[in-house]
Amino acid sequence: MNNLGQQYEQLGADYLQRQGLQLLQCNYQCKAGEIDLIMRDGSTLVFVEVKYRASTAFGGAAAAVTFSKQQKLLRASRWYLQQQRQSDQPCRLDVLAIEGQPPYQFQWIKNAITQ
Repeated sequence: MNNLGQQYEQLGADYLQRQGLQLLQCNYQCKAGEIDLIMRDGSTLVFVEVKYRASTAFGGAAAAVTFSKQQKLLRASRWYLQQQRQSDQPCRLDVLAIEGQPPYQFQWIKNAITQ
């Protein structure tokens, strides 16, 4: 992970914490892939993909979460739940799109990725 990527993930974590979520883990890595942020929203476990784009050209940050990336996130989140023995835990996969230059524009898409 490069420093710039970590910077935007931290920016995303800070934003979501201001929205009331609790940070559990950053940069979870397993053989199935990587999850940028793992957070808790009440009783729900939230897996978050953070994407940054300087401009909205080519669809912007949210469009950068391709079908292939979505499948990797689903696999990694299932792996995490299995390893933590939390398969009955309510959970969702969100995308946090960050765009532009300061002040950044945040687009939080809850339940962005479903099976």
